Amino acid sequence: MKFGLTPWSPSTTSRWDPFDDMRQMQQRLNRLFGDSEQSKEMIDMDTLSPLIDIKEDDKNIIVTTDLPGVSKEDIDIDIKNDRVWIKANTHKESKEEKEGYLMRERTYSRFARAFNLPSMIKEDEASAKLENGVLTITMPKAEIEEKHRIMIE
Repeated sequence: MKFGLTPWSPSTTSRWDPFDDMRQMQQRLNRLFGDSEQSKEMIDMDTLSPLIDIKEDDKNIIVTTDLPGVSKEDIDIDIKNDRVWIKANTHKESKEEKEGYLMRERTYSRFARAFNLPSMIKEDEASAKLENGVLTITMPKAEIEEKHRIMIE
């Protein structure tokens, strides 16, 4: 058994940051599931990566994600080559006046997520709606052309 200081020992000089561990785990999962092509903007430490649900039926692929406090004007959705990028910004400002002082607080959050789709879609027919902080993107699936078999002479 080895004795001494470990990274988790309370007597070390650096403090453990649970959010750093969560960011590292998210990056590992992104690499595992093919989301490693994210831009530098999406890898920023202040950017939240919302969880997504992808549902596929006979005609559509439906993506759902929670974007609390975000208005539809602040959401940017891009689809290219069966890859979806969702970016959103939110900012809130509160002002409170109490006896003798004024307090003003501002918060700013950024959400970003990119992922591959399980099937080819018709990009120009995709639609999205935002209700109660839940973004739903509906993308019709593209018809797969039948393969033509070439006979060898």
